[in-house]
Amino acid sequence: MNYDYRFTNATKPDLFPWLSVVLSIFFFLISLFSFAQVKTSIDSTKIKIGEQITYKIEVEADTTDLVVFPEGQTFSPLEMIESYKVDTTKNSDKYNLIKTYGLTQFDSGSYTIPRQKIIIGTKEYFSDSLKVEVNNILVDSTKQGLYDIKPFIEVQKSSNDWWKTALMVIAILALIAFLMYWFIWRKKPLTEEEEIALLPPYERAKLALKKLDESDYLQQSELKGYYSELTFIIRRYLDEKVYDRALESTTDELVHRLNLLKDGNQIELSKEDIRNIETILKRADLVKFAKSAPDVELAKIDRNTIDLEIDNVKQALPEPTEEEKLLDQQYKEEQARKKKRRKIVITVTLSVVLLLATFIGFSIKYGFDYVKDTIIGNDSKELLEGDWVTSDYGVPPIYISTPAVLERVESKVIDSISKQAETTMFSYGTLLGSINIVVSTSKLNIPDTTSVDLNLAVNGALEMFEKNNVRDILVKREQFITPNAAEGLKVFGSASFPTPLKNQFRKGNYVLLAFTAKNILQQIILVWDADDQYADEIMERVLNSVELKKEE
Repeated sequence: MNYDYRFTNATKPDLFPWLSVVLSIFFFLISLFSFAQVKTSIDSTKIKIGEQITYKIEVEADTTDLVVFPEGQTFSPLEMIESYKVDTTKNSDKYNLIKTYGLTQFDSGSYTIPRQKIIIGTKEYFSDSLKVEVNNILVDSTKQGLYDIKPFIEVQKSSNDWWKTALMVIAILALIAFLMYWFIWRKKPLTEEEEIALLPPYERAKLALKKLDESDYLQQSELKGYYSELTFIIRRYLDEKVYDRALESTTDELVHRLNLLKDGNQIELSKEDIRNIETILKRADLVKFAKSAPDVELAKIDRNTIDLEIDNVKQALPEPTEEEKLLDQQYKEEQARKKKRRKIVITVTLSVVLLLATFIGFSIKYGFDYVKDTIIGNDSKELLEGDWVTSDYGVPPIYISTPAVLERVESKVIDSISKQAETTMFSYGTLLGSINIVVSTSKLNIPDTTSVDLNLAVNGALEMFEKNNVRDILVKREQFITPNAAEGLKVFGSASFPTPLKNQFRKGNYVLLAFTAKNILQQIILVWDADDQYADEIMERVLNSVELKKEE
């Protein structure tokens, strides 16, 4: 018996509903498997103003996958106040990663935490958006007293401590100058020996005889010491005024030289004077070398004889000629000049050494370029360390801190959007200078509901660069968020900017910021030299200060 298994329309089973159910379950499981590796949660959906919310992102990933969590102010309108470290646990061949953020809001209202992008390996995942209610703090005026707002208090302008450094440098220089004066230039009081050395030979010999009388050689019968001093006095006087080898000559050699000078009419000294000198010198030789012991009274007579012979030698010496006096005066002046030059050389040498040591010391601590620029001067450094100005420009205002006040200038078309707009512009410097800051606000002639393409606006600014002969423009783009959570577009990079000299260019950096709200376009243009480290710090400080305020 043959059976024909055919179904008519009346008896045919309805397979499509079952098939759709199976496919739905299948796709649901795939979807669940695909998105189950990212979970987000918050510890509370209702907070008070300023209270913290704990926002968690849980990720399950392979041990080889790179996981990138959100960073920065991506939770706007809520403000991230803290980003905690990732908590990692291993589960077989998987990693469980938990990233926690601390969020808050200081205005009451209903807010939505936007979806957050998480990158796992090469794929992007987005969390769900979450709603949060921020409530006011109720104040019971029956229990909590209310007081008037306190009046403004004048705060003195803050200043750096440059004057302390300057005072310290001045004190050190004053100390060095005093030490140089005291040890080099000061006319020191002469010692007794120095004062005696400056006396003329005759007066020095007379003073030496006086000091010999005050000694106790004769009282102690030390005739050897007495005669040594006595003969040294006459020999030194003769050495300085008559014969320049009198100190090193023997008695016979000295007497022979005196006779030769007498015979040559170079000294008018009598034979008796020479004989008296010879007698005393030979007696002294006997006392010193043959241990002879003459009477004390004889020693006193010899002393008086030497005193008389010194007077006779002085009278016997010819008067110096005018030429000799002039030569002597020139000699003294030359010696004084040499002494002064020696002091100058010592002073200059010490000053150079101290300056070099100071320069090297400050260079090691603060850096060579900083010290060099401090001494020689650098315009960018002076701007960075000078008094900065924080002000608002345009309506609605752009709050920005700059090293100098931005001056209002004639508005120029900086993009294709603002051609038919009412624009106010403020700037410092020009494209030809090392630093250029421009702030502009344009009120566009478009409906409030029409959105402004920030990329188009920035492209217009880049076209303005090209029209002003800027070359080799490298462009990068990214989102820019101000401290008060205003979002905009940041375009930055490097380029070759023109200089005042024709056909010459300098390497520079630039940043273009663009913001929009309703029919308002706000732009900030920063340009500076790439090789100027102080300009880098200036522009970083300027960028960190940008804030936007809504028009009242």
